Amino acid sequence: MQNYTYLVNREHILEAGDVPKDLVICKFPFCAEESEEKRKLRQAAADSAGRLLDYGKSFGYSLSGVSGYRSYERQEEIYHQRLQESPAEEVNQYVAMPGTSEHQTGLALDVSSPGVNYELEEVFGETPEGKWLAVYAPMFGFILRYPRGRENITGYAYEPWHIRYVGKSLSLYLSLTKMTLDEYHQI
Repeated sequence: MQNYTYLVNREHILEAGDVPKDLVICKFPFCAEESEEKRKLRQAAADSAGRLLDYGKSFGYSLSGVSGYRSYERQEEIYHQRLQESPAEEVNQYVAMPGTSEHQTGLALDVSSPGVNYELEEVFGETPEGKWLAVYAPMFGFILRYPRGRENITGYAYEPWHIRYVGKSLSLYLSLTKMTLDEYHQI
């Protein structure tokens, strides 16, 4: 059985060479070309995300992947680029340092919709698609990784677009208990 529940954050760091072996190209709608690494997820996450987004269509929602897997090196580029644009205090609320990004696990997916021009903005959480995602993601094994009001626990600002695959049992448990993945690992 695969472990999809491990914690990655500023205290639980991945090595530069940690690359999931079962990355696949996502076949669901994505704001990236097939050749881009961010269009990849681990097999189980990709399959579940495809089912989740397809189910959203039955409600009339158009959701697309924006960013999935991200290598250590790509995270390093993004982090240093953002540091050139904004103060470190602000950057560290939204952008993980290399080795501390869930995207490197291949289990994290940023999702958006046409209503916000596929941007990754807090306002997505107030859209019908964002509200739907928060409710239905756990039924497909995903959690909203950085929920509002839990910033002091997760270490990151509210990100209604960032979902993390943990498997159906744990996602439902965390949804029912309103716990974050960080809190689960402290039990």
